[in-house]
Amino acid sequence: MSISRQNLSIVIVTFKSEVVIHECIKSIDKDIKITVIENSNNTLFKDELEATYNNVSCFLSSKNLGMGVGNNIGIKKTETDFVLILNPDVILEQTTINELIVASQIIPNFAILAPISSDVNYPNYKFDNDKKNIIKNESPFKVKSVDGFAMLFNKKKLDKIIDEDYFDENFFMYLENDDLCKRIVDAKEYIYIAPNSKIKHLGGKAVNIKYKNEVEFARNWHWIWSKFYFNKKHYG
Repeated sequence: MSISRQNLSIVIVTFKSEVVIHECIKSIDKDIKITVIENSNNTLFKDELEATYNNVSCFLSSKNLGMGVGNNIGIKKTETDFVLILNPDVILEQTTINELIVASQIIPNFAILAPISSDVNYPNYKFDNDKKNIIKNESPFKVKSVDGFAMLFNKKKLDKIIDEDYFDENFFMYLENDDLCKRIVDAKEYIYIAPNSKIKHLGGKAVNIKYKNEVEFARNWHWIWSKFYFNKKHYG
């Protein structure tokens, strides 16, 4: 089954993201439903989004539950067969969605399909260790994993191979996407990049800059924890 706008939803997890979220939402087609999971009890943020955008529903988690939990909540609230996970500091191009639809018609058996980062210096995907990150043509190509800031899920495919939540909720932030990708590859399913579908990732701009120090401390701690947990889980 290929993607259509009627069968596609978008989930965005936010936390103190009021500065960047509007640019992200404005880059998304107005006929696609967007579910925002705000990791706080910020009712003003929720009210502003829902009053400004007809295609946005915002849900408050009451506290910061992390990226994986927030995305799991958002995915469960969607009713479409395809869900695109975005970070709030991601901006789509005019053709991003169209090119994802085209790619899904070429490779309908994907578990995850991702657009490509417009910054060639920071590719949002990884091949197996024996391959280089070189794109030889414009056709969708298989990868080992994709970064979590933009991932399109084929829910019917994933629901057959993943009994539990898509994202392991023991990861607060970092490597929850690598964990999911590893489980998919281990299940002999496929992850693709659509090289004609491009996005701009601002990188590290999802949280208001005035919380820079607080966020930096949290990132350092969670990166170490996630590395430990990932290796313990998969390699003992």
